[in-house]
Amino acid sequence: MMALNSGKFMIAGSIAGSVEHMAMFPVDTLKTRMQAIGSSCPSSSVNLRQSLGSILKLEGPAGLYRGIAAMGLGAGPAHAVYFSVYESCKKVLSAGNPNNSAAHAASGVFATVASDAVITPMDMVKQRLQLKSSPYKGVGDCVRRVLVEEGMGAFYASYRTTVVMNAPFTAVHFATYEAAKRGLMEVYSG
Repeated sequence: MMALNSGKFMIAGSIAGSVEHMAMFPVDTLKTRMQAIGSSCPSSSVNLRQSLGSILKLEGPAGLYRGIAAMGLGAGPAHAVYFSVYESCKKVLSAGNPNNSAAHAASGVFATVASDAVITPMDMVKQRLQLKSSPYKGVGDCVRRVLVEEGMGAFYASYRTTVVMNAPFTAVHFATYEAAKRGLMEVYSG
């Protein structure tokens, strides 16, 4: 089997991330809307069916995809960074030891920190566009107005929280993934 170089990891990661985010976008919109309803009206209990029905009735199917352009702009680059940073760090930190779970965990954390720095601004734009009462006309309008009205910091307001949430998950994920790969290779190689 031919080894992949960092450019191929970036392309594969970019394609995988973009497909994942685009395919799941309507579900993400429902989640965002339900969270927004819950925070603005805590006594209100809206289920998935009610939320979907409301969007389809008031906005049509396009309502499920409002903000998808922001995710399209952010997902590819973020996942390209994610996989290329992971593979590069894994190569350096493992020092040739494929059994180095700590190196895999640390590589996952570095990948998360880097990719979250890329996706967080577009995620904020996406979420603002997904809201039913969004005052923005599109990605460009949202970016421009947020930059002028709130400043650059608004794009990264949730960055630290996102990293704190994602880093432990990614550390465990990649350490387990690499160990499972090794285990399966041992089981099926002989």
